[in-house]
Amino acid sequence: MSSRKTAVVLHRTLWLVFVVQAIASVLVDLPYPYAVGWLPAIAAAALGITLARTAGGRVRAAARATVEVDPPVTGAWSALNSPADRTPSHGTHQLGQTYAIDIVAEDEARPRPPFARLWPVFRRSEDFPAFGAPLLAVADGTVVHAEDGQRDHLSRNSLPALAYLMLVESTVRALSGARRVTGNHLVLDLGDGTYAMYAHLQRGSLGVRAGERVVAGQELARCGNSGNSTEPHVHFQLMDGPDLDTARGVPFTWRGVGVPRNGETFVAGRDSAYSA
Repeated sequence: MSSRKTAVVLHRTLWLVFVVQAIASVLVDLPYPYAVGWLPAIAAAALGITLARTAGGRVRAAARATVEVDPPVTGAWSALNSPADRTPSHGTHQLGQTYAIDIVAEDEARPRPPFARLWPVFRRSEDFPAFGAPLLAVADGTVVHAEDGQRDHLSRNSLPALAYLMLVESTVRALSGARRVTGNHLVLDLGDGTYAMYAHLQRGSLGVRAGERVVAGQELARCGNSGNSTEPHVHFQLMDGPDLDTARGVPFTWRGVGVPRNGETFVAGRDSAYSA
C-alpha cells in the first residue's frame, strides 16, 4: 500500500473513531476526559488539509496533456460542475476529480423535474430522463473495475433532501470509502496511463465485467442514481490510475463536443434525445 493510500485510510478511520465515540458518549460515560474525545477529529482535519494540499500539488506537478475521447452518451445533455468553468470542478482534487464533469439528460417530451423548495421532498429516479440512458465506451480499452450492486436511491432535489445529503448522507458515504461516494461505477484502462471512470450507474445495468476488452461506442452500462448523487446523472472523469484514492485527474475533451460549460446543452451522436 502506498503512503498516500495509507494516509487516506487513516483519515477515514480517524473520522470514524470520532463519530463512533460521539454516539457512544450519548449512551455511556467514556473512560477519559471530554477534551480527549476531540483528538481524532483534530488529527483527521489536519490530515485532510494535508491530503488536499498535496493532491493539488501532485496534479500541478504531473500536468498531463488533454486527452481526446468520444462522448460517453448520445442525445441531448447539459453540463454541471464542468472543468470548463473551474478546476477542480467538484471543489476537490480527491478521488481523481480535478477535471470531472456531471451531465444530465435533456428531453423536451419528458423534462427534468424542477428543484423544489419543500415539496415533493423526494422523487423517483424514473422521473428523470437520464435514468436508464445507455453509457458508451469513450475509446477502446479494458475494464479494470465494474460494480452495480448498490441501490438507486430517491432524488435529493429539494431543500430538505439536499440538507440531508450535505449534512448526513455525504458524511457517512465519505467515511465509508470511495465506492460509496461514486456508487456503482466502472473504470476503463484506455492505455498510455489513462483511465476513464463512470460513476452513479444504474443497479444491475452492467453489460461488461473486469478483464473484458471493449471498443469505442460499445454500451457498458446505464445511467443511475447510486452513491453521492442528487439526481440521475453521469459523472465522468479521466485519471492517471485505477485507484480512486491515489489517482490524479487528467484533462479531457469530447470529440465533436469539446468540454461543455455549466448549463450548456450539447448533442452527442446521431440522436437528439434519449427516450426510456
